Amino acid sequence: MKHLLGAHTSIRGGVVSSVDLAEKLNFSAMQIFTKNSNRWSGKPYTEDEIKEFRRKLKGSGIRFTVAHDSYLINLCAVNGDILEKSKAAFMDELLRCEQLGIPYLNFHPGSHGGTGIDEGIKLIADSINEIHYKTAGYKVSSMLEMTAGQGNAVGYRFEHLAGIIELIEEKQRMSVCIDTAHLFAAGYDFRTPDTFEKTFNEFDSIVGLDRLKCFHMNDTKKELGSRVDRHEHIGKGKIGLKGFKFIMNDKRLEKVPKVLETPKGEEQLEDLENIKVLKSLID
Repeated sequence: MKHLLGAHTSIRGGVVSSVDLAEKLNFSAMQIFTKNSNRWSGKPYTEDEIKEFRRKLKGSGIRFTVAHDSYLINLCAVNGDILEKSKAAFMDELLRCEQLGIPYLNFHPGSHGGTGIDEGIKLIADSINEIHYKTAGYKVSSMLEMTAGQGNAVGYRFEHLAGIIELIEEKQRMSVCIDTAHLFAAGYDFRTPDTFEKTFNEFDSIVGLDRLKCFHMNDTKKELGSRVDRHEHIGKGKIGLKGFKFIMNDKRLEKVPKVLETPKGEEQLEDLENIKVLKSLID
């Protein structure tokens, strides 16, 4: 099995340009923003943009595509206006994915603002149920990303992810992404054979490996259990090469696409170096 590997890819010049860049870098997987990630709304796509993106993607070597939602979205916001804006923005992101033929929309569960994890989980599920009801028939999957647990973030324990999914009416529309930097910051070690097995067996029993559809492959500048999100190049951070070696050689995880979100310049040449490192770890 050939691993599906790539990185978050720039949409500078429009979403269509991301396919060209990913192809140039020989990615087999890519993640993009569907619009400016720091704005609530974006200019609607033209029919030509949609057709061209789909045409280029179909003709490319990219076998997995995921979109990452706007950083402004918080599906368990305490502020009612922010919550309504978040739900509208998330619905728009789902529409954009549906138009472009992107099968997954990755999102951070949200920040509960002091109301507590249980309330946060309930409100996230309520928000997603409402959004799914309004987007009936959409093929795109809502992909929960595990968080590092900074501040009042929900999603830094496997139980949080399982708790949200449990309350979702259309469970078939839910999937999960593990960010390795977030996983480590949340306190889950996977740098030794024993801790790796313990962590992923625990994930399988609580959430289910069948729901895991993407990895964000990031090393981290911060210590185990720090609850702080600071990405680093593969093997240059606190996780180190061994943790990534276990992921790259586990048969259960072989078919799960792996996307980098490590620091990069405009040409994304750093991504090529990180992919080279990941490939070198395969036995």
